[in-house]
Amino acid sequence: MEREALEATARALAAPGKGILAADESTPTMGKRLAQLGLPNEPGLRREFRETLFTAPGMEQHISGVILFDETLRQAASDGRGMTEILRAKGVIPGIKVDGGAQPMEDAPGEKLTAGLDGLAERCAEYYELGARFDKWRAVITIGDGLPTSPSVQGNADALADYARISQEAGLVPIVEPEVLMDGTHTIGRCYEISECTLNRVFGALADRGVHLPGILLKPNMVISASDAKARAGVDEVASETLRCLKATVPVEVPGIMFLSGGQSEVEATAHLNAMNAAGGGPWELSFSYGRALQQSALQAWGGETANCAAAQAAFLQRARLDGAARYGRYAAEMEA
Repeated sequence: MEREALEATARALAAPGKGILAADESTPTMGKRLAQLGLPNEPGLRREFRETLFTAPGMEQHISGVILFDETLRQAASDGRGMTEILRAKGVIPGIKVDGGAQPMEDAPGEKLTAGLDGLAERCAEYYELGARFDKWRAVITIGDGLPTSPSVQGNADALADYARISQEAGLVPIVEPEVLMDGTHTIGRCYEISECTLNRVFGALADRGVHLPGILLKPNMVISASDAKARAGVDEVASETLRCLKATVPVEVPGIMFLSGGQSEVEATAHLNAMNAAGGGPWELSFSYGRALQQSALQAWGGETANCAAAQAAFLQRARLDGAARYGRYAAEMEA
């Protein structure tokens, strides 16, 4: 029965036409977003922006789940309801970020290993009691001169697999997020090579630990040129190379692939997802778990002013609607207007 519950939650999160809102920015990261608007990093402002998104009328038509930060999971909205209560009332599944952030690796300059395994079982049990039904752990892989090294890729794969096993034992669907970063000047070919290697290592580690694949979701990067590459690949090439990589590495038992946006613009992230689904996709649901690529327009429209909450909700709903269309391969650039 426990496995059945995990599978049901994973399928619900990857439901057709829907995706996940990643609203799990840490307090320092959210502070950077607020600073861009000239605003202080205050709990009340963090709460108001997230409450604005969660209470957007009809957001549940395109959003199946929301990844929360610890603070938000425990916060009450302006009307006294808990944030998880607001989401559950809409049929949206609450989730939680459980990793402790990427930390510099010993004897591996320029590489990071995600912390947070200590005490994870206890945290997962508490988050389940607080209403979370899935969680997320992000690992980062850097491409550079001589990077990544094998110990970095393997260390992060092992940590992701340990996290996934612990999460499932606590009744939480793990979102496994190995992110090959866009930073740098590398080609799409180099991104393919490292993404394929990383995913093979991750699924090998998951198998070693007996993780139940129908009860997980994968949150990978797209196979894409680096942000500062001399010649960046177009939408169709990103779609075809990403699909080629996934078909070479991801078992069919995985119910959903929820792409991260990873520094792409809102429009880029939508267009790439659309092209993959328009091309026929794969044996899994191809969906989204976007942070900035779902929130940036809404954040700008809000600007820290309560009077702008309706405008921010309209911007968020428009973006969610376009990403929902991309789930079916029905997005077109003209829809941006």
